[in-house]
Amino acid sequence: MFKQRKGFTLIELLVVLAIIGLLSTLAVVSLNNARQKSRDSKRLSDIKQVQTALELYFSDVGTYPVEAAAVVLGSANEVTLSSTNGFAAAAAGTTYVGKVPSNPTPNGADYSYLSADGSTYSIGFSLEGATGGLAAGVHTASPSGIQ
Repeated sequence: MFKQRKGFTLIELLVVLAIIGLLSTLAVVSLNNARQKSRDSKRLSDIKQVQTALELYFSDVGTYPVEAAAVVLGSANEVTLSSTNGFAAAAAGTTYVGKVPSNPTPNGADYSYLSADGSTYSIGFSLEGATGGLAAGVHTASPSGIQ
């Protein structure tokens, strides 16, 4: 009669490949979501770190660093925060942040710092998704908190 052949049929192989493709697609989607949340958490952590350093600066100097035009934090020219130089490439006096954090890539605008008279400040940043009670989009950090 008929010989029994050992192995898989073409249909069985196609079904297995389809299942593997579906599982790998789901894994990639959830990995990208986790990466986005990770970047947003880092952004919030960075902003809180800079806020803490600014409060220490204010406690020692009596004002916040004056920057009439918005300064990009973490750029090549604004690497440290110190009592004598404020946000500058080189630290002098007490150093509050040895390396000012920069925005994680991809997505999102750079962190920007602005303080016209030194009595208050504004740090602009953006989030990719809802994180920590904040919606996705552009936000501002000031001495009164993060909005």
